[in-house]
Amino acid sequence: MPFSGPKITKENLSRHKVIENYDKMSKWYDIFTGPEKQYIYYGLQILQITEGDKVLEIGFGTGDALIKLAQSAGDSGKVYGIDISEGMLNVAESKLKKSGLLENIDLVLGDATQLPFENEFFDVLFMSFTLELFDTSEIPVILSQCLRVLKKGGKMGVVALSDRGDDNLMTKIYKWVNQNFPDYVDCRPILTLQELKKAGFFIKKEEELTMWGLPVDVVVAEK
Repeated sequence: MPFSGPKITKENLSRHKVIENYDKMSKWYDIFTGPEKQYIYYGLQILQITEGDKVLEIGFGTGDALIKLAQSAGDSGKVYGIDISEGMLNVAESKLKKSGLLENIDLVLGDATQLPFENEFFDVLFMSFTLELFDTSEIPVILSQCLRVLKKGGKMGVVALSDRGDDNLMTKIYKWVNQNFPDYVDCRPILTLQELKKAGFFIKKEEELTMWGLPVDVVVAEK
């Protein structure tokens, strides 16, 4: 049965431009994204990482969630992170060294559309405010890669700006800025649940939150 409802707007930035932008803002990224952390940490809370889990974070940014993941997975677990920006990787590496957890975490510079891991390698995947950065045509590719590297019965947590089709004033303004000034506002709302279901994931938990008037999906899906 085909999905109906709103359609995801196109992502206007090229991959090269995305890398360039995040490399430039990596050193001061945390200053402007502080409010996002409560949503990221809540996503981790309902994902419920357990000791011994092998975990991958896609689009780890400056590494705050990696620290939480490593603490939850413990010494018997293993955490990996992949990000497309070398600038972000360098900031995350410095932060992880200070936390004393760098030895428990492998950082990879790479692209989510071609995850460099074996099939069914991970127990858990996590991504926050990342899927929205990719062009509409690439989202199914990324989710297919997620299914490939996730073990059967494994779970994935997703925190994402959501397009629920009932735009309020703040959402309309945000979308307009994203379409006209993507260098400054690069994430656009997506159809989180629809894309996960189309990819073959089963939705186990879903919550609809709001950040600055913008809808945010917090989802736990299972392979």
